[in-house]
Amino acid sequence: MTRSLSLNALVLGVALLLPAISHAQSEPWQPAEGPLMTRWADDIDPENPLPEYPRPRMERASWTNLNGRWDFQISDKQGKGEYDDQILVPYPVESALSGVMETVGAKNRVWYRRAVEVAAPGPGERVLLHFGASDWETHVFVNDQPVGMHQGGYDPFTFDITDALTGGSEHTIEVTAWDPTDRGHQPVGKQTHDPRSIWYTAVTGIWQTVWLERVPATYIRDLKVTPQVGLERVKLDVDVANAPDAYQVRAVVRTDEGEVARATGAHGNRLFVQWDDPRLWSPDDPFLYDLEVALLDGDGNVVDRVSSYVGMRSVSVQEASDGHMRLFLNGEPIFHMGPLDQGWWPDGLYRAPTDEALRYDLQVTKDLGYNMLRKHVKVEPQRFYYWADRIGLLVWQDMPSGDMRPNQIPGRTPASAAQFKQEYKAMIDALYHYPSIVMWVPFNEGWGQFQTEEIVAWTEDYDPTRLVNNASGWTDRGVGDVIDEHHYPGPGMPTPEDTRAAVLGEYGGEALVVDGHLWIQDFSRAPSHYETSQSEEALHAAYDRMIEELMPMKEKGLAAAVYTQTTDVESEVNGLMTYDRAVIKFDEAHMHQMHRSLIEHLGLTPDGSGSDGP
Repeated sequence: MTRSLSLNALVLGVALLLPAISHAQSEPWQPAEGPLMTRWADDIDPENPLPEYPRPRMERASWTNLNGRWDFQISDKQGKGEYDDQILVPYPVESALSGVMETVGAKNRVWYRRAVEVAAPGPGERVLLHFGASDWETHVFVNDQPVGMHQGGYDPFTFDITDALTGGSEHTIEVTAWDPTDRGHQPVGKQTHDPRSIWYTAVTGIWQTVWLERVPATYIRDLKVTPQVGLERVKLDVDVANAPDAYQVRAVVRTDEGEVARATGAHGNRLFVQWDDPRLWSPDDPFLYDLEVALLDGDGNVVDRVSSYVGMRSVSVQEASDGHMRLFLNGEPIFHMGPLDQGWWPDGLYRAPTDEALRYDLQVTKDLGYNMLRKHVKVEPQRFYYWADRIGLLVWQDMPSGDMRPNQIPGRTPASAAQFKQEYKAMIDALYHYPSIVMWVPFNEGWGQFQTEEIVAWTEDYDPTRLVNNASGWTDRGVGDVIDEHHYPGPGMPTPEDTRAAVLGEYGGEALVVDGHLWIQDFSRAPSHYETSQSEEALHAAYDRMIEELMPMKEKGLAAAVYTQTTDVESEVNGLMTYDRAVIKFDEAHMHQMHRSLIEHLGLTPDGSGSDGP
């Protein structure tokens, strides 16, 4: 939700006084002294942190990264004080990498300020200010003028700031954010004011890249790419802002060897680009086509241009030759196996230190022989899904849980329900492009679950290109594409059904303490929520036993298994890796061999009655 509010309404009459020049870069930046750091912290350039273009699904060649040092303060929720600190954007306030590492809480708000050089927009030009994500309610001002407000902690948002860019080329951007975390009703995932057990440190404010783009008055505002494997084509929905009727869009699909196909059509219509025998995307062959989309004026001149890519794949649930319902990819049954992925970092919390760090978790998952992961009650920066597309990993995407107060199932307040649905739709819209995502999971267990049947039906209608898991574990409502149970330590499985695939959404959680790589140094103060092995040998034996027990379950109809979890997180030590990613607790070659044997020993074929997708 975006709308503009007056500054007076926001801060209850507190005057906003902005100097012409920001002093955010007057002092050297240093990370705060956190309890545990990763090796990538040393790679951060404070003048240009996270320099990669943040939106791979629709990229422009020219843009300005606003990550870096900003003036900063924490104030009372209703007021505003003096800028007496600096922060490194986009690392969360509570993280060591922000340089602040202070608890904010629901009674306070955070403020950011920096000066930017922006040449005056020319005739027919617009300037867009983008935020990858900011948690949770964010107000933005340019040169003292309010330009918009957004509620949502996980989805990107954009404000057109052109009309606020007056009085020369130097301008001041100010951002304030308030986040009630688990004392509010909005989606929060595992954030809490009281970190413990399976609940982690809260994050507040900007936690994804902030950037500027200069675009023409008529420009490509959004791009929706839908592979249609059965028809050997891709469908494009191109959202164009302020377009005259004569404008057209042109799409060109390419590989490294040259152009594959192109199509041109009216900007307001769906565009279909078709070619023979498209190469399909899969974990074993994560092939992606390059895509360029251009906006043409009435004379055929290029007005705007964005680059993207296409992964041609279809997903479905159908009966396999053994009589069991299976998960299908491109018309073939495939056993999904991978870790529960929390996506937390000891130094950056919600934010990986660098793009290479973000990629690392995915690459280790692939190297260990897994073919999928379940992104657990968190939404990642879009480059995470780009790397999943490139590396070749299937993704089950959870919606972050919220409003998890006792005795509220199945009901919520109307405002809470509306906020969840709004943020859930925003997540799907932002991530629709990425072919690696094959399943939406609106609810984890009974955490804030409500109106399940309605939400699943809406999801199936809104995005028929993916599967829907109505609730991973515990509170199945009999709808969606899978029946999902959790078994700790397990493994275990649901009773197979005639219309839905049986999956093991969580199991394992076998813990091992690795001294020197702990968030809590005195681990006796944080007993594990899961089973704890006393040695590497015991850990490995327990894991091998679980894999061996999965084989007969798979033969009985189990279609997927999700092991808890990718890394240790804060007081949890049940990761495949330590929290700092310095130690992989298992023998990689042995893990790879076990997992590939389990995944590949399926020997199933379609029964001929299914479809290979839209």
